[in-house]
Formats: sequence, structure tokens, C-alpha cells
Amino acid sequence: MIVTESTQAGASPPHLAMTALASVADEIAARALQVEAAGGMMRADGSQKRSLVGVFFILMRNDVGRTDFYRIFKGGQQRRPGGTGTAAHAQAAPAPFDWTTFSARATEAMSEAGEATTVKLTVIGRPGKVVERGDVVLVAMRSEKAPSLPKGVPAPASPTVDYMVLVGMKQWRKVAEALTTDPADKVIMEGYPTVQPEFAGITVYATSATTTGIQAGKRAVQQAAPPA
Repeated sequence: MIVTESTQAGASPPHLAMTALASVADEIAARALQVEAAGGMMRADGSQKRSLVGVFFILMRNDVGRTDFYRIFKGGQQRRPGGTGTAAHAQAAPAPFDWTTFSARATEAMSEAGEATTVKLTVIGRPGKVVERGDVVLVAMRSEKAPSLPKGVPAPASPTVDYMVLVGMKQWRKVAEALTTDPADKVIMEGYPTVQPEFAGITVYATSATTTGIQAGKRAVQQAAPPA
């Protein structure tokens, strides 16, 4: 985006555009460190956690869009099937997204749905009401702000989503202790998301639960340990 603007007639000189780009990079680097402190970001296939540099480039690509990302870091546009450059892409451009036809288009896509071999959802935040029932703890969370989305992805019609996370009591005890000790600590819960008719939001069956404080403590111990 910044590079594109700097090449237009009457735009700012390239050195000013690069200064703006450096400022954006500093901001994204700070966000990447925040993501790392909160437990990191997994690869798309869930196989392993991304490196800090990998998180930086994902956030950069999401902020500036794929086209400008490839122009900045690879000196040109991303190659597209059936041609290269914007002309070929413009000829094959599909109809714009429209929420009024979303249901029909989703039904069309689901007629030949692929197989999701791995599904995982991560909920990070400060829990409110917690209800204990037997060996399970019900943790209610609500998200009211959509994240920064990649160029082309439409903003949700309503960003508010309720989550009910079911955590095993054994996992929750250590989390609850950390949250009580540090009022600024945040819980990190990962699990399998489903839609249950008894709950209007998303129900998550937790496979792991920890906190940003616990994660930071583990990293500090690892860094302090003498090399083998």
C-alpha cells in the first residue's frame, strides 16, 4: 500500500514512503511480540508454532494486503493461475462479496465441502463468571471486537461472539491460582469448537488451558537454564 502510493503521480517521494513503512514495521513488530507473549501463533495446519519472524510477516501481510506485501518483499506481485499482474487478475475477478447472498453461496460451497482434518480454536482473555459442575468448569467469554482482517475479507456483520469453554477441573486449578495471583494475567484456552443447540454462541471443548503469566514463567526458566 505504501509502496503503491509512492509510485503514483504527485505522491510523496520514495524516501518518505520508506520512512512510513519503517514506522508501520515497528508497530507490527510490537504486536508480534505481544502475540509471542500470549503464547504465540500456530501454523495453519496446527503442526507447530510459528517463529517470531513468521508471526511478523503474517501480521504484515494481513495489514497491507497480499498484493502490496509481495510488491514490498518480493519486488513484484504474487503469481496468479492463468496469468500474471493486475490485468489478468482483473479479467478473472469474481463478483464482489455480498452478505445478502451469503447463505446461498455458503450452501453452494458446502455441496462439495472438503475434509477438515484438524480444527482448533484459541480463546485468550480475562475470564468473568466461572461455573463449576463436577469435573468440568464452564468459562464464559465474549469477544466484541473483530481483529485486523486481510484485504478482501469482509468485516463480520456483528463482531460480538459468545464462547462457552468447557475446561477439565484438573487443568483449571493451576489456571485459577495464576489468575488470582495476578489480576493482569490472561487465560489461554485451546480446544475443539462446536455449535450446541443449548447455547447460542460457540462451545469449546478445551484440550489445553494455561495463562500468559505461566507461559512467560516457563520461558524465563528455559532462558535462565545453562546450555547443555
